[in-house]
This record gives sequence, C-alpha cells and structure tokens, in this order.
Amino acid sequence: MNLLPDLPTVNLLGHDALDLGIVAVFAVVYLGMFLGGLPRLKLDRSGVALLGAIAVIAITGQPVEDAARAVDLPTIVLLFAFMVVSAQMRLGGFYTAVTRRVGAMPLSRRGLLAALIAVAGAMSAVFSNDIVCLAMTPVVAQLCLQRRLDPVPFLIGLACAANIGSAATLIGNPQNMLIGSVMQLPFGGYVRQALPPVALSLALLWLWLAYGPGASHVQAPEALRPTELDPDDAAPLDPFQTAKGLLVAGALMLIFLFTDWPRDVAALVGAAVLLLSRRLHSSHVMGFVDWQLLLLFIGLFVVNHAFERTGLASQAVAWLAGHGVHLADPGPLLVVGVALSNVVSNVPAVMLMLPHLKGEAAGVTLALVSTFAGNLLLVGSIANLIVVDLARKSGIEIDWRQHAVTGIPVTLGTLGLVWGWLSWSA
Repeated sequence: MNLLPDLPTVNLLGHDALDLGIVAVFAVVYLGMFLGGLPRLKLDRSGVALLGAIAVIAITGQPVEDAARAVDLPTIVLLFAFMVVSAQMRLGGFYTAVTRRVGAMPLSRRGLLAALIAVAGAMSAVFSNDIVCLAMTPVVAQLCLQRRLDPVPFLIGLACAANIGSAATLIGNPQNMLIGSVMQLPFGGYVRQALPPVALSLALLWLWLAYGPGASHVQAPEALRPTELDPDDAAPLDPFQTAKGLLVAGALMLIFLFTDWPRDVAALVGAAVLLLSRRLHSSHVMGFVDWQLLLLFIGLFVVNHAFERTGLASQAVAWLAGHGVHLADPGPLLVVGVALSNVVSNVPAVMLMLPHLKGEAAGVTLALVSTFAGNLLLVGSIANLIVVDLARKSGIEIDWRQHAVTGIPVTLGTLGLVWGWLSWSA
C-alpha cells in the first residue's frame, strides 16, 4: 500500500486534535462498514467510505493529489479490468448457458449439487465470485423449481462455492486482488498454495449439503413456481462474444502464470481489447462495472492511510507483540482475520491488516482466511447478499438461520483445512 511522504499540510488544529479528528472519522467509517450504512442517512458502505475520505482531506488540509497517492492504483485498475471481462462473459450469455447445460444433465440431486458447486467454484476463480452469483442465481433458482427440488440448499451452496472458489487465485475476488497487488505475491506461487485447500473445501461443502442435516428435505414447496428470467440473465449464448471473452481471460491467466508482466497493465489491455466491439456498445459493458465498489476501495485507502499516520495502529500491534501475540503468526492471523471479516466485511478487514503483514506466507493465509470467513454469516460476504436478494425476486426466502446451518459448520471445517494445509506445507 502506498505511503504518503511527510509533506506539509495546512491544518488549523493541534497535533493531538488532528489525530483525534482522524480517529473519529475512522471510527464512524468502520461503524458504517459494520452496519452497512449510517443510521437515518441514505448511505451505503461506499457512500460512507467516500464521505470519510472527504472528511479526512478536509481535516488534515492536505492537497487532493497527496491524498490520491494513498490509493493503490494497480488494485483499482485490476479490479476495473476484470469487471469488464466479467461483463463481456455475462453479455455473451456464457454464465447462463453453462448453468443451463449443467441443469440439463441427467443427474441426481447430489450429482447436480456437485456439478453446480464445481462450476461456480471454477468460474469464480477467474471471473469474480460476485459476478458469478449475480449471473447464476436466477438460473439456478429456475432450474431447481423446474425439477421440483428445494432451491435453498442449491442457492446457499452457490454462494459458498463462489466464495471458496474465488480464493484459488489472486483475481477471484477484490480482497485477493488487493493482497496480491500490495504484497506483490507471485500469481503461480499463490495458486499452488491455495488450490489444494480450495478443492478440499469445495468437496467438504458438497458433503455437507448432500449428506448433512438438511439433505433429507429435497422437495420444493408447492407454492413455488419457476419465474421468467430478466433479459440479461436469459440472453442466448453468443458464440463469438463468448469466445472473445474466453480468449482474453485465458491469455491473461497465461500471462499471470508464466510471465512477470504487471498484472494491472496486462488486464487493462485485455479490457481494452474487449471494449473494441461492433456488437456490444461500450456503455452497455461499462454499465456492469461496479463503480460503487471502486469508490469503496478509494475511500477506504484514504481513510486507512490517514489513520495509519496517527501511529495508533502500529502501537496496538506492537503492544500485542509485547504480550506474545504476533499478528503475522498463523494462529492470531486466522482468528483476527475471521473476526474482522465478519464485523466490517472482508475488504475493509484486509485493508486494516495489510500494513502490518510481511511475507508470502502471511499473504496467502490472509487471502484464504478472509475469503473463507465470508461464508460464516449471511452478512459476511457480498456474494451471499446477492444470492439472497435475487432469490427473493424469484419468491424464495433465505434467512440467516437457513444460511447458518450450512455457513457455520462449512466455514469452521474449511478454516480447519486451511490451518492443516498451511501447517503441513510450511
């Protein structure tokens, strides 16, 4: 994460008052991360982070260009580029076609669960878990209702599989992109470390859903009927656009695995190639870019950097180390990572922890732990909330209790697998 030089700032407050103001803004921003907004204000997490950044700039009196240096631009560029790649695949009908192809297979309930978990996990490793959930949820819900299968286990499995699968690479989710960029983790080295626990965790998820407590209830309620898909979700497969997107995504994966080219630059070139189209208007593709998430990152970069400069975070980490608790050690990192990820969400949690970690092992552990922790509670991951919201539009209600029956044991089991694998491979 970029560190600002100690440039002169224009502020009318004393040093202590300035630090107090920054701490107050930081506390309000992270309260917003916890609550999903601020009480009585129509602000979501992105709005809170943006206003927090503005407040920090105003309090410190630093020039805007100096505050901008706190933003890790390679992370923002990489995130934007893969949003464009994912938009290409969705508009080309790829996600819908793959999901329908799986649903058309003559599989048993357990076989269908296994296939959907594998597909969601694999696609999330390349195209981002949130996008995969956004595209697959309506189709999975429709397929389950057509087969008269209870859709809830399938939809919860989709969310959990997308979260788990996204941990396999440094491009599968926003927090992994951030960790890979800031800590300069090698793409291939990370995949080799992450793939075994991810594969085992997907298998564990299937075992729980196929043979766990809820496996005996397989019939969909009689009141539920398949609904029509939105036009974007029902788009027919466009072989050319899909092939174009797959070619770019495959080329980027090869570049990341076998070259030292900057990942952000390569991804940006790939996005530019996809935007050069005679069929898909650039404004349509850009409409699928999650600008809110990009603003969230930018705002948190500025707020977190200002808080780091107060020295309070470093003092807290030093105090813990003085009492034998070293944040970079696997045990404390796992506990703190899981706790923070479920309190303020995994992206803000990773931003808080990154300045105090060093080394590839710590980066791999943080990426796996912060991602797997998103399955613990319904509010622990944006992917979970996307599935729940889209399921509700199909008349399917998924509450926190239903999610917890799968989320809690699966998260504890997968974190145990991560701990065992990292301990064995160390």
